[in-house]
Amino acid sequence: QVQLVESGGGLVQAGGSLRLSCAASGSTFSSYGMGWFRQAPGKEREFVAAIRRSGPGTSYADSVKGRFTISRDNTKSTVYLQMNNLKPEDTAVYYCGAAPSPPYSDSSRYESWGQGTQVTVSS
Repeated sequence: QVQLVESGGGLVQAGGSLRLSCAASGSTFSSYGMGWFRQAPGKEREFVAAIRRSGPGTSYADSVKGRFTISRDNTKSTVYLQMNNLKPEDTAVYYCGAAPSPPYSDSSRYESWGQGTQVTVSS
């Protein structure tokens, strides 16, 4: 299995930006589709964005389309989530995950998760 470590979370004002990173180790990164999920207090973990193993092919939750961009660098075994125009409702712990096969919006497909990074957006 791949091991994942997220970074880049923090406190930002509404309208601001953050970039999350997720570094992978221990297995062949390019063999996995990668996704970002988030969990707010008292809520279920929800899908945010995902990217295929290689080549183009991304998907987003409707709530973040046009504001968030997922990308990956297979040479660095890292996946990124660029978050722009952040809103208070984006406040959550963000997790990256690795899935060997689609659909990448389905959390049950993921075999590895990072420890999470807190994102807090103030109004």
